[in-house]
Amino acid sequence: MNAIVHAGDIQDRDGGVLVMATLFGLHPFLLKLYADGGYQGAGFQSALRTVLSRVNVEIVKRSDQARRFVVLPKRWIVERTFAWLGRCRRLAKDWECFNHKALAFLKLASIRLMLRKLCNPT
Repeated sequence: MNAIVHAGDIQDRDGGVLVMATLFGLHPFLLKLYADGGYQGAGFQSALRTVLSRVNVEIVKRSDQARRFVVLPKRWIVERTFAWLGRCRRLAKDWECFNHKALAFLKLASIRLMLRKLCNPT
């Protein structure tokens, strides 16, 4: 739905506020945000509240009793999408020198993925 490519020295939770501000600005009907434990800090929560007051953030946590790999609800959707995008040769490594080129190839890979899902509904 939306992506921002930034430098590698920016933490995900700091860049996440920028993505959420543009995403929820484009789609104001979205009310729920699922995030992993990396976004649990008070800094992300307060920054998100100033930008988006209506959004309900739910942190998907790993169970303390889990000893092995356990599929977490809602989180597997994001991980699966990253795996699908990782199959694109151009996105497997960071080859691009400019952020706008990396974003363009990410959008092309997403379009390819969506076309494949729409044309082959199996």
